[in-house]
Amino acid sequence: MKVSVIIPVYNEVNTIEEILRRVEAQNLANEILIIDDGSTDGTREKLASLNEDRHLRIILHDQNQGKGAAVRTGIQEANGDVILIQDADLEYDPRDYPALIQPIEEGIADVVYGSRFLGGPRRTTMFWHMVANKMLTFMTNLLYNTILSDMETGYKVFKQETVKGMKLRANKFDFEPEFTAKILKRKARVYEVPISFNPRDYDEGKKIGIGDAFQAVWALIKYRFVD
Repeated sequence: MKVSVIIPVYNEVNTIEEILRRVEAQNLANEILIIDDGSTDGTREKLASLNEDRHLRIILHDQNQGKGAAVRTGIQEANGDVILIQDADLEYDPRDYPALIQPIEEGIADVVYGSRFLGGPRRTTMFWHMVANKMLTFMTNLLYNTILSDMETGYKVFKQETVKGMKLRANKFDFEPEFTAKILKRKARVYEVPISFNPRDYDEGKKIGIGDAFQAVWALIKYRFVD
């Protein structure tokens, strides 16, 4: 089973080398795809210094389109049987990879979500951000008759075949609700596992905001009734 790790990147000059080191240290990725989404802070210059090979590929967007667009590019380019989405900001720990991949290896899941709310270690900060996440997750459960604890998690792992032919359109942070809505409507077997979480504050570079929450609400409602 080949694993492709997708790393969407936008202006993460201070963390991109470290997250790549952490991913490679797990020795589980058959390929790593870094999709730079129009960075302007020196990230591209750091990426240019890396040596690409069959294991590491770097894909550049000419201009910033949003995380969803970067993830969609990664999915289109990935060759693995299993795809894992890894944010570049060090909030999520690649040491959780074995637990994330295990349900798929065992044949009991098509999709695995790494939940920040199932008892794993986490930094205690961003209360209102947590409230927004729980409200969006509750709305997901209500609309799609499921029992997720963390719809908005960045750790989503899935079989390539599960998303084959799936039309994903989100360009920004609305990727999370769109993807969730569509895999639930496909009746994919979704598992959650606890993960560790080290969120950064807005003064440390966090990008998601209140406007993205409203986009997520609209996406959840829209995709409940349309493709």
